[in-house]
Amino acid sequence: MWKEEKLHVGRERVTLKLPVQTDVLSMPETAPLKDPEAVIQQSLRQPIASVPLADVIDRALAKNLRARAVVVISDNTRPVPYKGESGILWPVIKQLLVSGVPAKNILIIVATGTHRALTQAELEDMLDERVFKYEIAIKNHDCRCEADLVTLGTTQRGSKIVINRQYLEADIKILTGLVESHFMAGVSGGRKSVCPGLIGEKGTFVFHGAPMLASPEARDLVLEGNPCHDEALEVAKRVGVDFIVNVTLDSQFRVTGVYSGDLEKAHDQAANMVQRSTAIPVRHTYELVITHGGFVGINHYQTAKAAVVALPLLHPQSHLLLAADTTDQDPVGSAQYRTVLHLLKLFGPQAFSELIHAPQWPFVPEQWQVQMWARVFAHMPMDHFTYYSPQTCVQDYQILPGNNGLQMASEGQVSSQPSIQAAMQAWVDRQLAALPQPLESTRVALLQDGPYGVPVFQE
Repeated sequence: MWKEEKLHVGRERVTLKLPVQTDVLSMPETAPLKDPEAVIQQSLRQPIASVPLADVIDRALAKNLRARAVVVISDNTRPVPYKGESGILWPVIKQLLVSGVPAKNILIIVATGTHRALTQAELEDMLDERVFKYEIAIKNHDCRCEADLVTLGTTQRGSKIVINRQYLEADIKILTGLVESHFMAGVSGGRKSVCPGLIGEKGTFVFHGAPMLASPEARDLVLEGNPCHDEALEVAKRVGVDFIVNVTLDSQFRVTGVYSGDLEKAHDQAANMVQRSTAIPVRHTYELVITHGGFVGINHYQTAKAAVVALPLLHPQSHLLLAADTTDQDPVGSAQYRTVLHLLKLFGPQAFSELIHAPQWPFVPEQWQVQMWARVFAHMPMDHFTYYSPQTCVQDYQILPGNNGLQMASEGQVSSQPSIQAAMQAWVDRQLAALPQPLESTRVALLQDGPYGVPVFQE
């Protein structure tokens, strides 16, 4: 017996024919806001543990009539609603203008962290058109530009606090973003807009170093005792945050909550919402697991999140498929990421882990994401993992750990450049045909929301 299941893989709509016993694991239903625009406005007037945004601005102007404001936004790896009726950016900009901050004194900074800069076309596609009409300045953070960075000492754990100069020198500091599960920091949003969003590359050496990310608490939905969360929060508090505007979303990227105000308390309430709306209780592992990169999976670097989320579903003999619609300029990632990733493929997870923990290992930016991939392959054999992205070329598959999804799909007699749906179905058919046990007794799981729904194992 079979059934059809639908899912969104990036831009593609996919329908898979799966065994009837397949467990479709999806985020709990959360009602979207009926009038998000009104709720956003109310949240600015009645924030959490903070005076209204208008008062924050007035206080800054009382101290300095020429006060400069910085509004921090996420890059395009996050589905933050920055335009439309759910847009959180223009209400903030409008309040600044109405309160008396001239457009020339407002700067939007894209918190790219160590990611690449967004292009003008990407910014225009992502942001409210009124931002451009009023000629509000927009700048990508550059973690390697020493002239744009200021060093403020170190954290308790030894991270260098190297921060964006224009953010630090602003009179009004406002963070915006999305709070969702995060495979290192527990959840995104809040303090992460500053760290790693606005820090220098040198600030990542401890923050994203091998020892910190080896912590069992550096994982999805965990804040208490999570060193990655604690470090980011310490940096954000040290450099200062006047106001945040964060949202939570459902599986269709509709706004389910708006959390404005205090850096910690507003973010804590959003994190509690994420805990309730993304955790998926599971009671056993599966032989076959199917997932995808979702919106965030614009390249192989980002799809690590989906693989790590699937870990509670896997036992050492499980097989995992991860498909992604990698729309980034480079479907794999930076040269540094590619280099370290190839080491993982060549050496395997144990030797790779020993290598990056060795005293003589020179920290390589973006090694942290490869360390997360190593976490996956310490749990299951590398040859039990298959990755497919239609934008990834044959040469690039040679450095990617696991099986070449393009090759496996071709063996399933689909076209040489199959669609995501064709490749995923070919993998399913191939795995079912090779089962050592009866189909009826095979446990199959589909993570319908990809990296966003988080399986939580329960006895």
